[in-house]
Amino acid sequence: MSKITVVGAGNVGATAANVLAIRGVADEVVMIDIKDGVSEGKAMDMMQTANLLDMNTRIKGVTNDYDATKGSDVVIITSGIPRKPGMTREELIGVNAGIVKSVTENVLAHSPNAVIICVSNPMDTMTYLIHKVSGLPKTRIIGMGGALDSSRFKYYLSAALKANPNEVEGMVIGGHGDTTMIPLKRFATLRGIPVSEYLDAETLDKIVADTMVGGATLTKLLGTSAWYAPGAAAAEVAEAVIHDQDAIIPCSALLDGEYGEKDICVGVPCLLGKGGIKKIIELPLNEEEKDLFKKSADAVRKTNDALPV
Repeated sequence: MSKITVVGAGNVGATAANVLAIRGVADEVVMIDIKDGVSEGKAMDMMQTANLLDMNTRIKGVTNDYDATKGSDVVIITSGIPRKPGMTREELIGVNAGIVKSVTENVLAHSPNAVIICVSNPMDTMTYLIHKVSGLPKTRIIGMGGALDSSRFKYYLSAALKANPNEVEGMVIGGHGDTTMIPLKRFATLRGIPVSEYLDAETLDKIVADTMVGGATLTKLLGTSAWYAPGAAAAEVAEAVIHDQDAIIPCSALLDGEYGEKDICVGVPCLLGKGGIKKIIELPLNEEEKDLFKKSADAVRKTNDALPV
């Protein structure tokens, strides 16, 4: 029997839970929130789609009852305040750090063997915080940002190519921030063919720029952070772990010399499966890409310096 807990039943957490259930990733999904009735109501609403969608996963909602999360294989942490228009992810650090620290301690008290997936912003720094307060092996803590950023990159690529998004491959590494992420246009392909065969340099540069502000663009349109793609990205990472897929997904991982960096969580391609991160894959970056990665890591490290630990 497999079990996944989603901490935070807001837009992102509820979407993650719904995607996990519809895809049948786990036997049970538990949503937990601090607001009375919210997770219970959303769980009930989702379960009332079970017959309509031929869904077999059991979804349970609870308020502040961590006993219900006991024995979870994977825990997705979405807790914290979302961005508002004009806010950076980094501006959320003070409030969200306290929330994530408390949640991590509660989660591990009931599921000491869980793999933790961090969604809370600023995501790389919150992932690093979980490492610092949990004492878990680095393989069991995963930041979701790269999966989301890569999905947005592929969206913009497929639109420009007028192609099926499922036939486009693209990867984003670096920090999960509007100025720190690195969409790797050199590695992007359509059906295995470099996209540079179809798109000129100006178009590719615009796709990169649009990807980098993809979250801010949606925040401006919606008045709050996006949730469909972030929730689905978190579910994708969880599925790779639960089903031992050996999937290569860009994630925020603790580096120990990889890409020339140490003691920092930042987005890199990871082989994901049972137990979390099986391997960090080092891409053959060119000098320009190496320089961008160094600058991105430096920016993430600066944000880490503001952590109250």
